[in-house]
Amino acid sequence: MNEFDLHLTRRQLFGLTARGIGAAALGALMRDDLFAMAAGSGQIGPHFAPKAKRVIFLHQSGGPSQLETFDYKPALAKYQGTQIPDSVRQGQRVAQTMGQSSLLVTKSQFEFSRHGQSGTWVSELLPQTAKIVDDITVIKTMHTDAINHDPAITFIQTGFQQPGRPSMGAWLSYGLGSENQNLPGFVVLLSQANALTADQPLFSRLWGSGFLPSAHQGVRFRAGSAPVLYLDDPPGVSKPTRRAMLDAVRKLDAMKQEAYGDPEIETRIAQYEMAYRMQTSVPELMDLSKEPDSVFELYGPDSRKPGSYAANCLMARRLAERNVRFIQLYHRGWDQHFNLPRDMALQCQGTDQASAALVTDLKQRGLLDDTLVVWGGEFGRTVFCQGKLTDMNYGRDHHPRNFCMWVAGGGTTRGAVLGETDDFSYNVVSDPVSVHDLQATILHLLGIDHTRLTYRFQGRDFRLTDVDGDVAKKLLA
Repeated sequence: MNEFDLHLTRRQLFGLTARGIGAAALGALMRDDLFAMAAGSGQIGPHFAPKAKRVIFLHQSGGPSQLETFDYKPALAKYQGTQIPDSVRQGQRVAQTMGQSSLLVTKSQFEFSRHGQSGTWVSELLPQTAKIVDDITVIKTMHTDAINHDPAITFIQTGFQQPGRPSMGAWLSYGLGSENQNLPGFVVLLSQANALTADQPLFSRLWGSGFLPSAHQGVRFRAGSAPVLYLDDPPGVSKPTRRAMLDAVRKLDAMKQEAYGDPEIETRIAQYEMAYRMQTSVPELMDLSKEPDSVFELYGPDSRKPGSYAANCLMARRLAERNVRFIQLYHRGWDQHFNLPRDMALQCQGTDQASAALVTDLKQRGLLDDTLVVWGGEFGRTVFCQGKLTDMNYGRDHHPRNFCMWVAGGGTTRGAVLGETDDFSYNVVSDPVSVHDLQATILHLLGIDHTRLTYRFQGRDFRLTDVDGDVAKKLLA
């Protein structure tokens, strides 16, 4: 008896026998290259002609206030310092203000003005974003089911509030594969807060592959001399030695794969080879010496500081140029329960120029047409004050009923505003866009029918949008 047979589990035994003669016959009928592609991906290619080839998601972790960015509400001045009407709140649950004796309406301290041919209202905190309003569409009526950070971020990243599901980038890697064989199809970049208040933690499961094959999980690129952990050869190990080692490991893994039929072994083989190729591609990607000074001036002085939001936005453009499918940026620090005027100003100062520069840079290089850029957080902030309201200071609690995001390029409308909220920026009045609607729209722009991108796990066909979601057609150009 083969020694491997002694190690087979009941599930592995049935998996091996299920493949049998029928699978061999099917393999003989199919081209080898198509068979290999199917082993590493889900639905190969889009369901219909895509508008976008890649996504850059600029996640603003913590929940930026819509009242200080894009949702201009001048009528709040006459309600300043008064209790929010019950007819507006409608008994909505709150996150951290349940113990307050009063929930006082609080207008924004910041001025708003119209910009561009579209006449979009933009806060004075975002002067650079104001210059690109004719290239973006502001969604004023995003809403979510979650009211606290972790479930809300998990929801917008994975389509489900509880951990364990694949992230959006993993779904796209699974469904469309990668156009660059020398870089991961899903790359993650993190930057720290500009605000002084402590920010929310971010967990690696947010870019995980869940129950999809682990080849589809995001790869985090870090600042510094080792952007990808454990990628460099250990001291004293030459390239020929590394190549010989990988070849030997591949043969051993192939023996295990033949014995057990475990798809994760195939994944491990592929990832070893990808890491070997990345030893050349990553240093070239991270080398900014050939970028002209004009590019650093466009993104701002922080773009020369590795790991900053500006540097990550510049890196996102370089990844887009190399056809990385999903580029996920996380910027922390938007959770302003207290000291909102101070910290919002710091956050916007640290992100506004780079966000606008990314759109401008992509447009100048002819990449914006097929690159979808998404900006926004996991929820918004309440119109009422958290903590003590003074003439110079206030805070805002979490608000899931409506918040603002913007999209640019990749087949979306330009110079538009979608949706409207009430005079208190508390409830959606027209054109609501749910988290699942946004996810369905992103997939649609990439040529994917969100109801058909599924993966069977534990007897159920799962999808990013779960059992919900409609394409926001008004976002489509």
